[in-house]
Amino acid sequence: MTRSDADAVTGAIIDEEFELTLEQLTYFCASPKEQITALVEEGVLQPRGSNRTEWRFSGRILHRAAKAVRLQRDLDVNAHAVALILDLLDEIESLRTRRP
Repeated sequence: MTRSDADAVTGAIIDEEFELTLEQLTYFCASPKEQITALVEEGVLQPRGSNRTEWRFSGRILHRAAKAVRLQRDLDVNAHAVALILDLLDEIESLRTRRP
């Protein structure tokens, strides 16, 4: 079986220090602004800036945001549940890295 051009995966490399606006983050996560706003309000994402027009998200947050959006889509859970799931996943990762 051969891969066609339609099967090709494309992506962008985002430096962790790069800052994204709310609009850019919603584009990269393929999610509406309301969904990202709910994740910020729940504490899942911590942007710089005091209001939506000033929010800036680091490249590191992009990975967390994409994971949160995927969890909401795949498991049909709310922002509060996503916060709990991501905290538990972070804890598991922390325990794995401490293992001798």
